[in-house]
Amino acid sequence: MNNVVCHSGFTYAERPTAFWWEGELLEVSAVETEWRTPQGRGFRVRTPQGQRFELFYNEHNNEWEITPV
Repeated sequence: MNNVVCHSGFTYAERPTAFWWEGELLEVSAVETEWRTPQGRGFRVRTPQGQRFELFYNEHNNEWEITPV
């Protein structure tokens, strides 16, 4: 299951726009920071409710990891 909705232009996963967390679709109101590793791309995001999460897309496994911060 793809648990992150993202804007994809030139490449996949350029910017997350929403994600599923505990059965609820949460909108991304801001991307606070982003980074790249040899395994993939990471984003620290904030929801409209002020919750913060780290979303990491592992390009090798084609999987997203979601961690509350």
